[in-house]
Amino acid sequence: MKIINLGSINIDHVYQVDHFAQPGETLQADSYKVFPGGKGLNQSLALAGAGVTVLHAGKVGPGAEWLIRLLQDRGIDTSLLSESARPTGHAVIQVIPSGENAIVIDGGANRDLDEGLIQRTLAALSPGDFLLLQNEVNGVGDMIRACADRPINVVFNPAPMTATVSSYPLDRVDWFILNQVEGSDMTRQADPEGILKAMLKRYPKAKTVLTLGSKGLLYGDSQQTFPVAAESVNAIDTTGTGDTFIGFFLGAVMNDRPLKTALEEGCQAAAICATREGAAKICRVSSFFRLRRGKSSAP
Repeated sequence: MKIINLGSINIDHVYQVDHFAQPGETLQADSYKVFPGGKGLNQSLALAGAGVTVLHAGKVGPGAEWLIRLLQDRGIDTSLLSESARPTGHAVIQVIPSGENAIVIDGGANRDLDEGLIQRTLAALSPGDFLLLQNEVNGVGDMIRACADRPINVVFNPAPMTATVSSYPLDRVDWFILNQVEGSDMTRQADPEGILKAMLKRYPKAKTVLTLGSKGLLYGDSQQTFPVAAESVNAIDTTGTGDTFIGFFLGAVMNDRPLKTALEEGCQAAAICATREGAAKICRVSSFFRLRRGKSSAP
């Protein structure tokens, strides 16, 4: 069993600032750093850290060899990555002292996925495999539709939320992993319980994981619903925490860990990620998380 992540690859420009820039304001940054990022890359790194077989499908622009090497160094298969004439996607990220962030992205090569790549990705999928999709690339609806009659576990993280999401064949998704803002946009409900109830009514065959930041998460499917608490940490940068959760949670599911345990492990990994700097800090979460998990299971 493997997972193919048809996802974005970005270059993240991260600015540490005192507060988020307001309209008309010119704000002096306290520091500036460049990191590899993108929801797709982040989630692939987390999946690899969780110990599952990962193929990353997508596109990058010229001069992105260092990003491809990063994936390969982490044991991720990049045979479904190709080069676009467009520049590699990038993000401008403001991070304030509390660890919260504000992000502006430009899709670049991530918005240049073509039918050929979709068909190659389909050909690489085997029965029982997982397909992970986010909304930073084009072709998401086509990919979901193409998997409709195949025994593939389709996982959709509708981030960033856009109006196009409503046009996707979402009734064919097996797993939804979304945060409260995305859930509210999809259901027009404000409170977590209302969002989860609406998701289960609209997509009764799917499993829904509604993440709530420091409040943990709510899980629901046709048989059960329950909460999972978040771990309390002193966050310094929440960039990539949601992606870390998704990777370690799905990795635990694929490794046949009990559902609640998998959700708890995703929360634990995300908490550790929040105490590290930069989106690619996910690379440093894996060994720390495995060590912590080993200690917690010791007699």
